Amino acid sequence: MRDLFERIIENKGPLGKWASQAEGYFVFPKLEGPISNRMKFQGKEVITWSINDYLGLANLPEVKKVDGETALEYGAAFPMGARMMSGHTEFHEQLEQELAAFVQKESAYLLNFGYQGMVSAIDALVSKDDIIVYDVDSHACIIDGVRLHMGKRFTFKHNDMESLEKNLERAVKMAEQTGGGILVISEGVFGMRGEQGKLKEIVALKEKYNFRLFVDDAHGFGTLGATGAGAGEEQGIQDGIDVYFATFAKSMAGIGAFLAADAEIIDYLKYNLRSQMFAKSLPMIYVKGALKRLDMLRTQPELKAKLWENVNALQNGLKDRGFDIGTTTSCVTPVYLNGSIPEAMALVKDLRENFGIFCSIVVYPVIPKGMILLRMIPTATHTLQDVSETLEAFSVIRERLQNGTYKRLSAAVSAAMGE
Repeated sequence: MRDLFERIIENKGPLGKWASQAEGYFVFPKLEGPISNRMKFQGKEVITWSINDYLGLANLPEVKKVDGETALEYGAAFPMGARMMSGHTEFHEQLEQELAAFVQKESAYLLNFGYQGMVSAIDALVSKDDIIVYDVDSHACIIDGVRLHMGKRFTFKHNDMESLEKNLERAVKMAEQTGGGILVISEGVFGMRGEQGKLKEIVALKEKYNFRLFVDDAHGFGTLGATGAGAGEEQGIQDGIDVYFATFAKSMAGIGAFLAADAEIIDYLKYNLRSQMFAKSLPMIYVKGALKRLDMLRTQPELKAKLWENVNALQNGLKDRGFDIGTTTSCVTPVYLNGSIPEAMALVKDLRENFGIFCSIVVYPVIPKGMILLRMIPTATHTLQDVSETLEAFSVIRERLQNGTYKRLSAAVSAAMGE
């Protein structure tokens, strides 16, 4: 028998092995200053493309005023206890009612955190007799929620309706044996690729198969649709989404999340969602803060309009220069390049140190080996000047990647890692 920690010490995982070279710079970086289009990184100003503050609410004076006044009035603790026991207030109810109306559902239920809430919601919605069918590219919170499921689950190829239908056929046969039902899970917007889930096509399959649809719309809420109600509104099938999920961590620039569905389903979740039944209620500072942010989503459409002006300028500029941004249909802007992990490190360091551009780097195992993904998040606070400077910088770094500059610079890193 071996010591439990022996395996952990010997193998820190595909990302963890880079900790000595990457931590503090490529991972766990420290961005400083007010949340905005330009922040400080290691003492230098950088154009920041890694903050999910889509609508630019995080640092607006009117938003910070509500946050500050609420903190002074209630502190950080109120209300104490879980909602079911002692942590319920009229403001929690008000926020739920307003969120439900905003996403065109009968009822809504607040969650303390998006990740935790998604895991718990999946667990609550299905029994061991039910079957889950979910997109293989689903976010980690969905995957972890599915792992709790004691019954059968199938994955379908990303946004592949033929694959989904094949797995629905398998699920139907299985459900006939178990007596259970079928839950299909997709995302409104896939956070790495930026593609919208094919929700319209999925909903159309309800005419042939008996299933319920659960959508994680973290990146679509506030950014897509005529009113900002998300990917379902954008695709004209909001009614076809049976359980809608979104988080406050992106367009709302806060903490928390919510589920929205028919009132009967929300009533069930209120009494069966373990992550909320046995956890402290969302503090008032986040509840009243969310009410203010939601009001701005409703009443200031110019925020979303400015966001999309920047999105279109960035994405069209990248495409005009021949960059591969995949098939994104959202604000999420991936730039795909070919190169090793050491080359990616050298490239990103060049971007930050010499061009003042800060964006997230994604490498294996999140994407296939030999690929580099630079993930960019345009916001309403960015300017067309930010876009112009970034496009110029990207043209230079691509040339350096292709002519071997970064390969030569990264040779020492590769040697140190024994690759």
